Parts: sequence; structure tokens; C-alpha cells
Amino acid sequence: MEVIIIKYKRLTLLCGHYGSGKTNVAVNMAFDLKKQYDNVAVADLDIVNPYFRTKDSSEDFKKMNIRLICSEYANSNLDIPALPQDMYAITDDKSLKVILDIGGDDRGALALGRIAPEIVRENDYEMLMVINKFRPLTPDASSTVEVMREVEAAGGIGFTGIVNNSNLGEETTVEDVIGSVEYANSVSEKSGLPIIATTVKQDLFESLFGKIPNLFPLKLQEKPVV
Repeated sequence: MEVIIIKYKRLTLLCGHYGSGKTNVAVNMAFDLKKQYDNVAVADLDIVNPYFRTKDSSEDFKKMNIRLICSEYANSNLDIPALPQDMYAITDDKSLKVILDIGGDDRGALALGRIAPEIVRENDYEMLMVINKFRPLTPDASSTVEVMREVEAAGGIGFTGIVNNSNLGEETTVEDVIGSVEYANSVSEKSGLPIIATTVKQDLFESLFGKIPNLFPLKLQEKPVV
């Protein structure tokens, strides 16, 4: 079955509120990107939440030869606002295609601000807002757009598109995904941004294929043992 092929820019930045599932989207986009390009990296700039990280998929990245740029404090109990030492490879190595996992709110997006000027100067990026209608702080379009504006102000980069990742984890049904489309369209209308993709866990993809445009299948990231 044919699956959407996202036309990636050199840098794809993913932001979203806590619980939006942006890290899982980042991991899956990295796998998808690797099908199209050889020199691929995932950069974890989420300095706020050390619990659910791209590093949880580090073994999968190694198998696929995907570079992981992340803080040494990932998967620890330390909440230290430290950025990875090699983060400047993101902007300096123009041969590298990068998926960036940005912090979940305006405070987390502050980490992005350190490299934002160079990203904007190069102008080969997408800044995507990962939205999820089933999270308490973003249940409607107005609250979601409010979060978007806060992140833009903190990170210094404007959003260019939306990823509708509305889900309830393993309990997500076909009806849940279909029911999220109206919400996503409202966010798109209020923000003026296009919906780049609507994600769905792999076992629901076939049931929804053809019913929702730009459907992107996800393998759910396993939660770390704590």
C-alpha cells in the first residue's frame, strides 16, 4: 500500500505541548527520512522533560545508521537545561538532514533560540506544530493556537505547518482519528497553516487510508522502564 512521502527540507523541527506525542512523531519521521536520504540525524533539544526521549529509540537508530544528537542527561532523573555539545552540527553540516525534537512549551523552545538565527538564515526548514485534541491543555483550536504563538515567541521561528497527532495511545480508534479532523482543520484555519500530515498508529492505517489526506503511519515508541 502506498504511504505518504513527505518532502523534507534539510531541517524538520517538531514542537508540541506536553503529551502531544511529538517525540514519537520525530522518531517515525527519522525512519521515513532515512528511506530517502543517507546522512540523517535526530536532534533532541527537549531540555524540559527527561522522561520520554528520542534516546529511548537509540538502538533502532543505530541499526539504521541514524545519528542521535542529544543531551548527556537524557534518560536520567536530572532536569538540567543543558544542550548537547555537538548541537552545532545541526546548522554547520549542510549535508546532514535533521529531525529536531523541540521542548514541549515556550520554556522548552528557548533551547531552540540558540541556533534559530542560523536556521532562519539558511532557510531550508519546516517548523511543524504537533497537535493533539485529546490533551487537556489543547482541547480546541483557540487554546492550541495560543500555545503555538507562545512557542514561536520563545523559539524565534514561526511555524510553517501542522501535524495532527490526535490520539489516545494504544486505545485510539478509527473514530477518534476521524473525529479529530474537524479540530485540525479549525487549527489550520485559525493559524493559516497547512496540515502536513495526520498520523495514525500502524494497525489503523489500512482502515483509514483514502479517508483522510496525507495519512502518516506511526510505530508507537515504547515507554522507558523507570
